[in-house]
Amino acid sequence: MVSDLETRIGRWYEQIAEMSPDHVEARRDVELVIAKLDDGQVRVCDIADDGSIVVHEWIKQSISLLFRLRGLEPSHAGPLEYLDKLDLKTDYERRGVRVVPGAVARRGSFLSPGVILMPSFVNIGAWVGPGTMVDTWATVGSCAHIGANVHLAGGVGIGGVLEPANAVPVVIEDDAFIGSRCMIVDGARVGRGSVLGAGTILNPSIPVIDAATGDEVSRGYVPDYCVAVSASRRREYPGGEFFLPSVLIIKRLSEGERHNKVALNDVLRDHGVST
Repeated sequence: MVSDLETRIGRWYEQIAEMSPDHVEARRDVELVIAKLDDGQVRVCDIADDGSIVVHEWIKQSISLLFRLRGLEPSHAGPLEYLDKLDLKTDYERRGVRVVPGAVARRGSFLSPGVILMPSFVNIGAWVGPGTMVDTWATVGSCAHIGANVHLAGGVGIGGVLEPANAVPVVIEDDAFIGSRCMIVDGARVGRGSVLGAGTILNPSIPVIDAATGDEVSRGYVPDYCVAVSASRRREYPGGEFFLPSVLIIKRLSEGERHNKVALNDVLRDHGVST
């Protein structure tokens, strides 16, 4: 069922080129959506019962409208000065979120109870599940969906998405481990309980290959309970032979194996990869 608020947001978005901070009605509606995002009452995307990703486009539209409807305003954090259109999240103690100095989360992102933010960045529209750690210098881009009990290791880059229309956000499902300096962008997806070795790059154009069979299982999607690492495939072109990036599934996990970090480290080290 389409709500009145969703209908109004759609109407405002059709007029986005004319929007400015002077448009009081539109700003009232958009600020309401951002407040709901901030408290977790709505989110940009959900995982349906059949495993598909359902994107709520009107919420993405609200975020785009927000930057038209707000002007730049200065703010301070101690001696540091900022100039932006969006304020930062606050009230972490009430939310049950641990935030280490140097961490930044923008208002309109949602952090579930038990989240730990090391010095890192979480952008507007992102949803982060309970018990997840966003480690040092990791970035969670706009509208990304990060599940429960996920570990985003140091320097991980989770891409954001607002446009084009119907673009799917990055989704990291529950219990996943994303190794240091991985880059997951453009609507790529990591399944429940899966592990990505350090430095893995995943986007919808990169093939995911099963090492046991050599078969391509997907593009931009690591299925549930897999250990996957960065790899390359040889390709012949008129200009010569080149190696293109791929992701290699080196092991299928049981749920018990997923939580045995010693065993996981051994699997990755056997393939010359660290976490």
